[in-house]
Amino acid sequence: MSVAVDARTLPVEDMRLGDHAFAHYADDDVRWEALSVFTHLGLTNGDKVIALADPAVAHGEVLERLSTWSPTAEEAVDRGQLEISSMRALIHPDRCFTARRQIGRLWDEVVRARQEGYTGLRSVIDMAWVQDLDMDVEGVMHRETHADALFADRRYAEICTYDRRRFDPGVLEAMRVGHPTVLLERPGDLAVYHSVNGLHVIGDADAATAAQFEAAVREALTDATTAGRLLLDLTRLCFLSATCGHALIRLVANARDRTRVDVHCSPFHACLLKRMGAGGVANLALPHPGGRPR
Repeated sequence: MSVAVDARTLPVEDMRLGDHAFAHYADDDVRWEALSVFTHLGLTNGDKVIALADPAVAHGEVLERLSTWSPTAEEAVDRGQLEISSMRALIHPDRCFTARRQIGRLWDEVVRARQEGYTGLRSVIDMAWVQDLDMDVEGVMHRETHADALFADRRYAEICTYDRRRFDPGVLEAMRVGHPTVLLERPGDLAVYHSVNGLHVIGDADAATAAQFEAAVREALTDATTAGRLLLDLTRLCFLSATCGHALIRLVANARDRTRVDVHCSPFHACLLKRMGAGGVANLALPHPGGRPR
């Protein structure tokens, strides 16, 4: 099953407190990657992190997996910044899940994290608990789409990660649509989508994804020929290699009918492209400091 990419799609590296994200996997090794990066960033930023793992995975293995990507995980457990738990433990002493009960317990954990001096709380929730507690999917869907209050003051962030082998495709699509944010499957992935405005690029444009990046830009330029103008949105790009940057400049410079390309990107990437010679391409517009392309 492919998972759609749209305006809500982000790389895990861009998640912040206040975000509520749908994540997905279909490989028992891949599933730890986004969760581990999210955990590591939380620990580095001074957040508390709770990992509510697959009940079938021992807590020791969870810590070992997280430590592969976050070398400070074991120390964080020792000092109480990282907790490895389960949905059963979260709702204890109650034995049945309700959305109100779970949200209330998470709210308590946010308050406790703040009292302990942390910036906020991050949780990573493997949705394997749904089968473990014999929970009906409709109840879970209700919770996922009615948890806005948890995130309103931007002191809490959550990843709900779904095994695509366990859930019906219709349920997965409903969960994807029901979350404000959707994560790329793996750190380092590159994804693109076309809107009426142009091409939107998400993730990493590096040696592993250079061919995909170049093909997407070339196709977008071809499609934009009749309009004479293209928006190239790089604001969700985590990494832009020199190879991909030079390819972008070359493609725009050689575009048919000199299609104007307005690049939206971070100040860092704008500076990088300028140093590669983008300023000398008449039909390529980069953001001016503090603003949009001109």
